[in-house]
Amino acid sequence: MTPSSPESSTVLVLGSGPAGCTAALYLARARRAPLVITGPLLGGQLMTTPAVENYPGFFPATESCALMETLRAQAEHFGATFVMDTIVKADFSRRPYLCQGEEASYKATAVIIATGATAHWLGVPGEERLRGAGVSACATCDGAFFRNKRVAVVGGGNTAVEEALFLAHLAAQVFLVHRRETLRAEKIQEERLFSCANVTCLWNKKVVECRGEKRLEAVALQDTQTGLLEVLPLDGLFVAIGHRPETSFLGGQLELNEEGSLLTAPGKMQTSVPGVFAAGDVRALSHKQAIIAAGQGCQAALEVEQFL
Repeated sequence: MTPSSPESSTVLVLGSGPAGCTAALYLARARRAPLVITGPLLGGQLMTTPAVENYPGFFPATESCALMETLRAQAEHFGATFVMDTIVKADFSRRPYLCQGEEASYKATAVIIATGATAHWLGVPGEERLRGAGVSACATCDGAFFRNKRVAVVGGGNTAVEEALFLAHLAAQVFLVHRRETLRAEKIQEERLFSCANVTCLWNKKVVECRGEKRLEAVALQDTQTGLLEVLPLDGLFVAIGHRPETSFLGGQLELNEEGSLLTAPGKMQTSVPGVFAAGDVRALSHKQAIIAAGQGCQAALEVEQFL
């Protein structure tokens, strides 16, 4: 396959996380022979979580790579094809739609965008090395591993407060680290947070380093006003400073919200362009969970069937 010789497919699925794999499974069983463009990380952002405890049907906890390998193999069994490539540009001005990848071009009469969202990270020393070993971007996903432990949440918006409230029911001590002295969360959420006896807010602080050999052991904090440094011993650190939806390749062709997430028709996966659908974390939604993404992938595939 080359950019000058586009690969044709009835349906393209962009992304190989829970949403993309589930969409591919349903489309394959409908004999639509979907072509899945995996994106840079086969299995999606779920692969950054070492173990999954809350995906129905997988008990006890399963490794994320094992879960995603099972979903991919299931879709392939029924006729889906997976291609390692990343879409960098799309043309939805006419059908068949054209999606330009780094390695090839692809044509399709319908497209499901399931490219997900990437968490904003702090970019401090030790953070990347300790991801999955005490450093996380999802309390709902990983909070249970820190029962009766000392943890911290970084951020000052609704997401950070919600993460801290969730962890307060599990961890022995929760610290909310915020670079300012006031939160940006809703007042009712603030009130709930301040009423938790085991939550301590660390104002005017920022994390400048994650420390530990094989697992997170502490973080270095810097006072944003005085510049003074201190070390906070921790078992877990949750970064909650937002997500970036993977929609830059769309070039403004589809309707987005102010955060850059894809908007769809009420109760539907249909985007602002007929024949183009969205599912999972790339779509505007309040909860980012693997099971929700999978359900949306299913719905998107069913809507594609109706469209075709």
